[in-house]
Amino acid sequence: MNTESMALHTDKYQLNMMYAHWISGTHNERAVFEAYFRKLPFGNGYAVFAGLERIIHYIRELRFTEEDIAYLAEQEEQYDAAFLEELRRFRFTGTIHAVKEGTLVFPNEPLIRVEARIFEAQLIETALLNFMNFQTLIATKASRIKQVAGKDTLLEFGTRRAQEADAAVWGARAAYIAGFDATSNLLAGQRFGIPTKGTHAHSWVQSFDSEQQAFEMYAKALPDLVTLLVDTYDTLKSGVPHAIEVGKRMERYGKRMQAIRLDSGDIAYLSQKSREMLDEAGLTYVKIVATNDLDEHTIFNLKAQGAKVDTWGVGTQLITAADQPALGGVYKIVARMENGSYLPTIKISANPEKVTTPGKKDVYRIVDAQRHKAIADYVCLSEEDEVRRGARIKLFDPVHPFLYRYAEEYDAMPLLTPIFEEGEQVYKLPSLDEIRRYHQTQLAMFWPEYLRKLNPHKYAVDFSQKAWNMKMELIEQFVGK
Repeated sequence: MNTESMALHTDKYQLNMMYAHWISGTHNERAVFEAYFRKLPFGNGYAVFAGLERIIHYIRELRFTEEDIAYLAEQEEQYDAAFLEELRRFRFTGTIHAVKEGTLVFPNEPLIRVEARIFEAQLIETALLNFMNFQTLIATKASRIKQVAGKDTLLEFGTRRAQEADAAVWGARAAYIAGFDATSNLLAGQRFGIPTKGTHAHSWVQSFDSEQQAFEMYAKALPDLVTLLVDTYDTLKSGVPHAIEVGKRMERYGKRMQAIRLDSGDIAYLSQKSREMLDEAGLTYVKIVATNDLDEHTIFNLKAQGAKVDTWGVGTQLITAADQPALGGVYKIVARMENGSYLPTIKISANPEKVTTPGKKDVYRIVDAQRHKAIADYVCLSEEDEVRRGARIKLFDPVHPFLYRYAEEYDAMPLLTPIFEEGEQVYKLPSLDEIRRYHQTQLAMFWPEYLRKLNPHKYAVDFSQKAWNMKMELIEQFVGK
């Protein structure tokens, strides 16, 4: 997708609200919006924030083209020509704070904070959530798979099953952030510098008179990168024996076959038998790659069954987040400017989880100063300075406020980083490898019980007493009306 013409990558109701603000003369009033999600995906103990780089590109290049203006002029709303002229001059001039990509994040804490004219803040909602929701979802899924795979090599093979090209390319990037080692997608490799890997398909074998001939021709073409798919006809009676013959022949020319690939059947059994056959032939260095609709659950079970797999190629289940295909992140107004100061706003809902937390807020990771492990995330109003001063703070569960403790000796890491200030980008984008390394430091900050696949401990996201009291007061104020 071309980032130079993405102003219309938005829902129509955003334009209609912008128009209504313009008609009302309120379009230049400033407001604060926050993006967050309410529930962790996949039953996981954490999520991995991703999508910031694309959001930055989008904000930086956000313009309405002449083609965009002409299209809007044709809409049934019959927008005023002066409004369309306002759009022609549109530039983002607000301030954005966000957590860094690769950060471990949790429900109901601000991940992105937008402070801008409501005219601007309203427009960017759809694209911002689109990028954050998808990439955070895929990065989280990839991190779950990495936790199960351990030190095994992980390859992202999802392009053909992704929901179009953008999902394939940016999904590959999200997976790499969370610990995958390479992708099959060459465009993602070119654009982001992700290592690329590829073997051959069953069609290669079927293109020759025999499996043996197919293997030999492939080894001749790529003698330093030979991974042979061994299940086109019969894995143990045909594929592996023929691969062994090729491997032994390669040795005579001073070359080594890299791996064989299993793509069907009982992967646990076939990998064990293949390993035995390769070892008996003296090809102990040849690795075994497994593919075929893998995810964290199948990999977990295969490893429990003693599968002899060194590399896992994960495709459909990762790139589509098949067991939960949406994150459900939201973007809510939390304050609006009136007479030079911000007034907190709240949304009341019959669904308690949808009641918003009012006020412009910051979020800090509270880290035990002695053990250097995260103990809670702390959400407070931006004007509060207790955490910045290192003062004693009360940590309590916002669902069960009677459950609380105090933190006195701690380090506080601010999670919201300045990205844009008054329309100017102030954040230097790190390299993808820097983000990947940062993600590893994030994982090291948490105890294993928060990271495990099954029944992870619930990590605390606590609110300051002042932020909590404000929420309760506004609920009482509006519910009582």
